[in-house]
Amino acid sequence: MALSTSRGRHPQASSAGRPGLGQDVVWHDLECGSYRADLALWLELADASADGPPAEAILDIGAGTGRVALELARAGHRVWALERDPVLLGALRERAEGLPIETTCADARSFELERRDFRLCIVPMQTIQLFGGSAARLQFLRRARAHMRPGGLLACAIVTALEPFDCAAGDIGPSAETATVQQTAYSSRATRVHVHSRGVVIERERRIVGRGKAARELDVIELDRLGAAQLELEGSRAGLTPQPARVIAPTEEHVGSVVVMLRA
Repeated sequence: MALSTSRGRHPQASSAGRPGLGQDVVWHDLECGSYRADLALWLELADASADGPPAEAILDIGAGTGRVALELARAGHRVWALERDPVLLGALRERAEGLPIETTCADARSFELERRDFRLCIVPMQTIQLFGGSAARLQFLRRARAHMRPGGLLACAIVTALEPFDCAAGDIGPSAETATVQQTAYSSRATRVHVHSRGVVIERERRIVGRGKAARELDVIELDRLGAAQLELEGSRAGLTPQPARVIAPTEEHVGSVVVMLRA
């Protein structure tokens, strides 16, 4: 999920989606697909790690419908995309036709792949903050280390600072993200961010209008509160060595993030 920061701005222009997309894919593309501020870093890390045999690959954790995996593959990198949602993974497979991408449907906290030579493992956006606490992250970190070659790099993007707001209390929230698919209009807007001691709750209002009907639903996710120092400590416990972190700057539409770097 891309975390929008724009307040009181005009909504993004509607875009025509591909026929046949299921609603889960539409929502994922709408809420995540337009985020591009991190792509330059993933491409840089992929290029920098390409010093081994050509068969070595990059592992993309929480690949979704392929926002990052497709970019890396189009740049000539072999990618293994791991995603636990079979619907999203199915969309990725369709889009990856002809590209050097392998896919696996599995949970990042317990995955088991045949490869043990990944040169780079990336966890874009805030995926690692969805795992459900320190113990679950440690499970993932150990699985990632077991699948990387010696000297391989694990790079995890986290968001460390979010501004609370509540549209129901009169705060001005971000503009809606919109798309039109098969004459149906989809709109998603963050309406509340609540920060508490252990996590960040993000509520989004989703609306669908078209073909003589309208629907509205509330989507809620919770991110673990997590700083770079804590993730580096957990990485060390998993046998990884912290490297200098990188920063993805905020844009007019999205918050920035810190990318924690851990060497196998």
